[in-house]
Amino acid sequence: QVQLVESGGGLVQAGGSLRLSCAASGRTFSGYAMGWFHQAPGKEREFVAVISRSGGVTRYADSVKGRFTISRDNAKNTVYLQMNRLKPEDTAVYYCAAATFSSKVSTDYNYWGQGTQVTVSS
Repeated sequence: QVQLVESGGGLVQAGGSLRLSCAASGRTFSGYAMGWFHQAPGKEREFVAVISRSGGVTRYADSVKGRFTISRDNAKNTVYLQMNRLKPEDTAVYYCAAATFSSKVSTDYNYWGQGTQVTVSS
C-alpha cells in the first residue's frame, strides 16, 4: 500500500503560481512513477504530468507544457507540481497518483491521493 497526501492548493489570480506537493508513505516511493491529474466539475479526470521513478523522464499534457513542472525528491518521498502562469481553465481538483510505470492513463495508476482544490480567478 502507498498512502498519498496532497497539499498546496488554493485560490490564485490568473497569471499567478502555486506549488503542489504530494507526500507518500508506505511502500518504497522510488519504486513508483508519479503522476498528477486534475478533474474539473462535470468533466472527466485528465492527465497533467508524470515523472519516472528516477525523475529522469517527465511528460506533460499539451495544455500545461511550458507552464507546469513536475519534480520529485525520493529522499523526502515527495512529488511536486510547480504551476506558473495559471489560467482560469486550470481550475480543478488536482490529484497525485502512483503507478509501476510512467503513464498518461488514469487506470494505470494503483494509488491516489484525496485531491487538493486549485481555483484560478480571472
